Amino acid sequence: MAAPAKKRDIPGNLHEERDDEEDRDSSVCEDDGDEQGMEIQVDFEGRNPQDPDYHGIKILLQQLFLKAHIDLGGLTDLIISQNYVGSVVKQSSDMEESDDDDDDVNDVFGITTVINVSDRQNLPCIQQLRDLLKQLASEHATDAANAMIKNVLENDASQLGLLINERFVNIPAQIAVPLLENLVSEVKRANNKNMPFNFSYYILICKLYKWEDSKKIGRKARNKNKNADNEPAILWSNREEEIFAEEATVSFEFSVEKDSDTGLSGMWTETDDEMVPYRRVLLFEASKLQSIIDKIKSQLS
Repeated sequence: MAAPAKKRDIPGNLHEERDDEEDRDSSVCEDDGDEQGMEIQVDFEGRNPQDPDYHGIKILLQQLFLKAHIDLGGLTDLIISQNYVGSVVKQSSDMEESDDDDDDVNDVFGITTVINVSDRQNLPCIQQLRDLLKQLASEHATDAANAMIKNVLENDASQLGLLINERFVNIPAQIAVPLLENLVSEVKRANNKNMPFNFSYYILICKLYKWEDSKKIGRKARNKNKNADNEPAILWSNREEEIFAEEATVSFEFSVEKDSDTGLSGMWTETDDEMVPYRRVLLFEASKLQSIIDKIKSQLS
């Protein structure tokens, strides 16, 4: 049985200015009726995952893994069973009390946790994760990156953690800082109790989008990402993950255009057909996680 829910502190009044053309990481939820541009302020809090969060967590995993051959139900069960590590993002309690539908699966707005993919390889979902990472690296990574990822996966002495940092698109990047800081503290406490969270490396699967024609993108993305070589402009679904990418030891990416369902990711505009969804896989040293969080805090605060 899961332990009673514990709340994690998340700063209130998360809000950032919305670009007139498009800004995917708004801190507000948009109404899906005639008033599409209407903004609704929402207060969030982090809690340890509980059994009622099952469907909400699974939906978030689906938008990350799409059609990959992974038992997402088993992975969700694992996340809930280790609820002493990780957080789900929920509406604050006072807002929930006024909600008419407490069973809505969308009441889970985000999940931040870590899964040990070097441990419990007898679980189908863990073995499937390992097989997926090997397959993707073999097909899309450079020889050097493929060799390093394969070595980390096969060397059980170097424990590898899959960092899951997933949320719906309307949740702002600033929320990642307290969630990640809580995760670091929880991992340390788990290590002190001799639990299998002593990682040498983390692997993170990021969602991003590219445009071949930079004229189609909003001003913020265009100004930040356009370069002299006319490379495709990039929009990170979770803005803080661009900072993770800067600190990665190795990385590779691949298109998921044929597998993607943008309806899982939020509300988009008429320029959807210009965006090509990708996944970028990052491998980085566990010792860098705190410095990455500090960098996120300084750049996105």
